[in-house]
Amino acid sequence: MLFNSIQFLIFFPIVTMLFFLLPHRFRWLLLLIASCFFYMTLIPIYILILFLTITVDYLAGIMIEDAKDKKQKLLFLVISIISTLGILFVFKYFDFFSVNFNAIASFLHWNYSIGALKLLLPIGLSFHTFQSMSYVIEVYWGKQKAERNYGMYSLYVMFYPQLVAGPIERPQNLLHQFYEKHYFEYKRVTEGLKMMLLGLFKKIVIADNLTIVVNTIYNNPTEYTGIPLILGTIFFAFQIYCDFSGYSEIAIGAAHVMGFKLMTNFRRPYYSRSIGEFWKRWHISLSTWFKDYVYIPLGGSRVSTLRIYFNLFVVFLISGIWHGANWTYVIWGALHGIYRIISLVTEKIRNKFTEKIGLVRHPGLHALLKISITFILVNIGWIFFRANNLEDAMYILTHLFTGLTLNFSGIMIGTNWTGLLIIFISILIMEIFHLIQEHRSMRDFIASKPVMIRWSVYIFLIWLIILWGAKGADFIYFQF
Repeated sequence: MLFNSIQFLIFFPIVTMLFFLLPHRFRWLLLLIASCFFYMTLIPIYILILFLTITVDYLAGIMIEDAKDKKQKLLFLVISIISTLGILFVFKYFDFFSVNFNAIASFLHWNYSIGALKLLLPIGLSFHTFQSMSYVIEVYWGKQKAERNYGMYSLYVMFYPQLVAGPIERPQNLLHQFYEKHYFEYKRVTEGLKMMLLGLFKKIVIADNLTIVVNTIYNNPTEYTGIPLILGTIFFAFQIYCDFSGYSEIAIGAAHVMGFKLMTNFRRPYYSRSIGEFWKRWHISLSTWFKDYVYIPLGGSRVSTLRIYFNLFVVFLISGIWHGANWTYVIWGALHGIYRIISLVTEKIRNKFTEKIGLVRHPGLHALLKISITFILVNIGWIFFRANNLEDAMYILTHLFTGLTLNFSGIMIGTNWTGLLIIFISILIMEIFHLIQEHRSMRDFIASKPVMIRWSVYIFLIWLIILWGAKGADFIYFQF
């Protein structure tokens, strides 16, 4: 079920009303049934895969907690991780590795081949795999008690607002909330609905309109040079941000309506002044997951300088692989690892240079320059992320500045003047919100205004969604 569908428009209020009407002791069961239904509207049979992962990690958590010594605990942890990652590997990576192994075998003239499974990837498999893994690891570290209620643990993994695309929650934040009684509070409910409204605006009005242009260019990149490729790449940067952050805000808002607090997943990432800051603002639940469960266990920053660089590169490389079984994602992750390492290596030189030329005496200009450079670097990475294959990515990268003649028909690919105007106005509205949020909570800002102004803003956004909203499309991160 998609958040931007008529089905969800019916599903959400019914489940929410039943949640507040039912006695507290039955609410978790309602949410579990609703979450199963929510997931089964996509590919029903794959709920069995989900429950297999849930069962393995549920039992692993109990066995880790009850184990008599560290060796037993470690054994159960390893079994759990291998099992859950094994399922992820079979569905998401097996064909990728078999294709590449067969290519190597052919090059070496080996008479051996591995057939592709051609399995359809379960929606959101990477997300609930990582959420389930975080629970087992936290139990192993002794930071989380093993959950003995199978239904409650199932709900922790399957909670419908963040089931298929996050945020990737930690057990310490979410599990206990299912035991707590949540009351209907008008202020909290309206706050959640406002979050959902803003998320829908980002997804339906901005992301889905941008999708038309981006797909037209990136699905046939060799037909274009210069301005269309640059515009398509910048448009994709806004498309993927509005698509994914829009999903996150709808998820966080839906949970907030019922009284559940999910972690913030985005904080205006394109206002970042460095790649390091970008990853503190982009997909925060995933970047902190890698930090806690990969980077720090590798030694983090408590090791030699060269080892720090190695740890960072490994984390970003795994992040790229996590996103997809394609060399384009691997290069995208590796590229961000290289960005981060170069940033650390050149930090002192850059600081001395900006001080010498007097740029530090103009903080506004300095900040704008750093934001612009970071945005350009991120966009170069997005080329590999969005391109259908390496050949397309290299063509786009090498033809961005070829034939830079200003041709108005060249900036209306896949759309018309009206569509282009909708895109620019809607992005402008979003950026006004972002500028306010950089200095003040949007919630507090709107709350400080008279009722007439507040409701005018809400009605205006709803009007834009109805009038300018493009035909509903899948969320980009569903494929991960």
